[in-house]
Amino acid sequence: MLQWSGCSAYGDLAAENRGLWVSNPPERVRSTAEIGRSVGYSVQQVRDLERLGIIPPAVRAANGYRRYGARHETAARAYRQLAAAIGPVAARALMPMLIRSSVERAAERIDALHADLADERTRVREALRGLEVAVSDADDVFDDADEMTVGELAQALGVRTSALRHWEREGLIRPMRDGRSARRYGSGAITEARVVAALRSGGYGIPAITRILEELRAHGESGGLQSILAARLDALTRRSVALLAAAGSLHALLADTERAGGADTATSAGAGGPGGEDPAARAPRLDV
Repeated sequence: MLQWSGCSAYGDLAAENRGLWVSNPPERVRSTAEIGRSVGYSVQQVRDLERLGIIPPAVRAANGYRRYGARHETAARAYRQLAAAIGPVAARALMPMLIRSSVERAAERIDALHADLADERTRVREALRGLEVAVSDADDVFDDADEMTVGELAQALGVRTSALRHWEREGLIRPMRDGRSARRYGSGAITEARVVAALRSGGYGIPAITRILEELRAHGESGGLQSILAARLDALTRRSVALLAAAGSLHALLADTERAGGADTATSAGAGGPGGEDPAARAPRLDV
């Protein structure tokens, strides 16, 4: 019968394998400058990201220098992508919450951002369709009997009468007045109101609409307006793609944090002896 001794080759191999399981190679640490170069930020910007809670706290080496790991780089990249999608101010407010969330909670928040972009894209497309209809109908022969009251026009556009009065005060539309000072909307005013309604539904503010209408009145061309709205659709596509990239980076960050038990694993180079870790340089726990 085959006998196994305590010093057999099998026992030695098992012991060696056990050592491999418990002895993972240390993560390569990175300096502030390295993190900045990899993501496209300056050294000061990386420090600001840490101060604002956008990336996890850095490990401090015995000499006081910051030491970062892969998760810091991933968090900085996720912020940059998120800022491209929703703007830097909104990203600064949201990112600290996201990196401390569960994967499920972060996914829920990203889903809401995608829904916001989808809603905005729908509004811009509706604005394009509304603009095309308004401009094409403007060429039709207009009968004075087709003039509209403020209530009729508000109902046709699906807006409140107070909105039409506000647009008038801002100089966006120019209704006529009859002998009783009642507003009457002829062909030109109806077209302008439809253009304003289309642009407002596309998310444009009063100042931008004023400039657009001035161009339309001066040149009578809608091509420029359509180009503006088309450019906005292109920008929304770029933002959606950036948000997809941010979601991928956030998932990688949170999944890695969960696997690590919530603690950053970057270590200071050479601290605590060869292959060791300086206990004072251990990163604070990242709550997930």
